[in-house]
Amino acid sequence: MLPGVYREQTLPLQASERPLKCVSVRFFAGKMVKMELIRMSLLRLRGFEIHKGYLEPSQQRQLIDALRPILKAAPLFSPEVPGGGKMSVRMTSAGQFGWFSDASGYRYAPEHPRGSAWPEIPGEILTLWRDLTGLERRPDCCLLNYYGEGAKMGLHQDKDEADFSYPVVSISLGDDGLFRIGGAQRGGKTESIWLNSGDVVVMGGEARLTYHGVDRIRYKSSRLLPKGGRINLTLRVVT
Repeated sequence: MLPGVYREQTLPLQASERPLKCVSVRFFAGKMVKMELIRMSLLRLRGFEIHKGYLEPSQQRQLIDALRPILKAAPLFSPEVPGGGKMSVRMTSAGQFGWFSDASGYRYAPEHPRGSAWPEIPGEILTLWRDLTGLERRPDCCLLNYYGEGAKMGLHQDKDEADFSYPVVSISLGDDGLFRIGGAQRGGKTESIWLNSGDVVVMGGEARLTYHGVDRIRYKSSRLLPKGGRINLTLRVVT
């Protein structure tokens, strides 16, 4: 490592310093970062592996094209939450199972709310899973969350799966999202990082049951989705 290449930053970077906007994580400093001549490929924050700029713009567009048949076959819906009300995100799924929520609780379901089977997970997405995890075991579910203007996701654990030894892989497409990371228990100090379109996060090991959420998005900060918004894909082994 060259001397002076890294420094610590405890406040979010300014817009001119994209794509490495982060809180309490190391990043490349100086003009090379501001001019985007150097990208940090991997950040580690509380056990989360954050691959910044993992997907090139052309790959992002290919994924969006691959998602269109899924959205046609299994339209987005707004799930209810226990205790009443609905989530601000809209969602759908691909794979053997889809994540579902209603007044009775959170769970995986074999069918879309309208009664049809979930579409298959596109091959492009399965390739990303294999490349990032090295696992032959395929995910059973690709959950698609769409964040429109004002949408957010509170701190939560992904704990509806049978085996926590398998990681969760999260793919960001579209608008920037402020990703918040807590600890193994609810409460306590948290850290946040802006996830940009093309970033991929792997949640395994100590991070597998860590609380996390999305505080807000920068609506229309990306041109990937013509109408704006953020798509988050999460790949999970359910059974």
